[in-house]
Amino acid sequence: MMVLIVGLILFLGIHLLPTSPELRDGLKERIGAVPYRVIFSLLSIAGLIIIILGYHKLQLHPGKNPVLWQPPIWSRHIAIALMLPAMILLVAAVIPSRIRTAARHPMLAAIKIWAFAHLIANGDLGALLLFGSFLAFAVYDRISIKRRGAAASHGAALMPPGPMNDVVVIGLGIALYAVLLFGGHQWLIGVSPL
Repeated sequence: MMVLIVGLILFLGIHLLPTSPELRDGLKERIGAVPYRVIFSLLSIAGLIIIILGYHKLQLHPGKNPVLWQPPIWSRHIAIALMLPAMILLVAAVIPSRIRTAARHPMLAAIKIWAFAHLIANGDLGALLLFGSFLAFAVYDRISIKRRGAAASHGAALMPPGPMNDVVVIGLGIALYAVLLFGGHQWLIGVSPL
């Protein structure tokens, strides 16, 4: 359990920096923009790896991961259904499209849907910590963006936004969803959603 908690603190802690522009800008000024991005990326990757290892370890040792409630079977069906829009929004976060414009912050929306879907389908302490932390962070980050008036981060345009980009986003989102549903989730996480 401790490995998962350390990973969550590292990953979500480093992602709190952008929510405080004064602190973020001070660090960039102190160490430089490129070193800041490199350190931010490396700590994010390290945190994510630790989270994955910690959660996977809990799945291998169920005695260390108490079940708090037994979710009804229908919650798994809802979770599987919710993951389709989550994957489309995840893709929309990196490809300019009208979907991304409408969602405003598609990555945060994808994280909220992903976390909520997994919370309702899992009743163990590890899931509550993992998905609850991500859901709470995504809600906090969205409120933070609104309060500080930050614009959506659209990045460099890979393709000019238009109807074709929406088709690409939906197609890639469906493909990612299918890969995870039919083997990818089992391979990555060790648990089949089906």
